[in-house]
Amino acid sequence: MALQRWIFGLSTFAIGAAAIALDGDVRGEGDHSGYAPVQPIAFSHRLHAGELQIACQYCHYGAETSRHAGIPASSICMNCHQVVRAGMDAVLAEKAAAELEQRQVRPVESVELRKLYDFLALDSELKPLPGRAPLAVPWQRVHALPDFVYFDHRAHVSRGVACETCHGQVQAMERMRQESTLSMGWCVACHRASSPALGTAAGAPDGPRLEEHVSTDCVACHY
Repeated sequence: MALQRWIFGLSTFAIGAAAIALDGDVRGEGDHSGYAPVQPIAFSHRLHAGELQIACQYCHYGAETSRHAGIPASSICMNCHQVVRAGMDAVLAEKAAAELEQRQVRPVESVELRKLYDFLALDSELKPLPGRAPLAVPWQRVHALPDFVYFDHRAHVSRGVACETCHGQVQAMERMRQESTLSMGWCVACHRASSPALGTAAGAPDGPRLEEHVSTDCVACHY
C-alpha cells in the first residue's frame, strides 16, 4: 500500500513537472514579468516613445521630482491632442478623398482619441459638454512593488539610470508590459554591479568606494 502511494505521488509530481515544462512559463513567486493589461485607451508607446521620440519624462515627469513616476494626467495628453486628433494616415486619406470628391476636408478623429475626449466630457469641437463632469482615465497600473519595498525614482534618474534598464525597450512596445521580474535578487544584482573599489575588502565600512557605489544594505529598500 505504501509503495502504491509512493508511485502515485511520484507520478503526480512527474505529470505536474511535465506540464510546467511544456507550458514554458516557469517563474518565481511574485514574478509578473510579461504582464500587459488591456488599457481603456489603446495608447502606443511604440508610436509616442519610438517613432515620435517623445522623452519618457515629458509624460512621466514625476520620475525626476518624486518617488513615483506617476501616470500622466489627461492634461498632458491634451497638450498635443487638442490639435492632433487622428493619425497621419487617416488625415492624408481624408485629404485625398476630399480632393477626389472636390469638397472641403472634414475633421478626422480617431476612435481611441474619442475615448479620451469622452472621459474629458468634450464634444466634437472639443468644448465641454453641459451637465457632464470630466473623469480620470482609469489606466491599469503595470509595474507595482510590494508595500514593504521602498523605491525612489529620483535616486535612479539622478544617477543617469536609463528608463530601459528597468522597463525594457518601451519604445518598441505597442502595449506596455512588465519586462523585468522586479524581484529583490534582480535589484540587488544591479546594486552589486557597483561594488567597492578593487583592492578593498568587500563590505569594509571605511574603504574607498567607486563614485557610483550603491548600497546593498537591507535598510536601503526595507525600513
